[in-house]
Amino acid sequence: MSKLFARFMKDESGATAIEYGLIAALIAVGIITAAGLLGDEIEATFTDVTTALEGRNN
Repeated sequence: MSKLFARFMKDESGATAIEYGLIAALIAVGIITAAGLLGDEIEATFTDVTTALEGRNN
């Protein structure tokens, strides 16, 4: 029984899976944040273009 417990304590595959999960979550948060910021910039650009085109037509 002690050999089984010792082998369980040495097994790090579960910890590695958790680490990969945390890294993936961190990357996902970064992508979501970047997409949100980029989305605001794109929206502002389209608003400026629309305003400029409406000004030319009047």
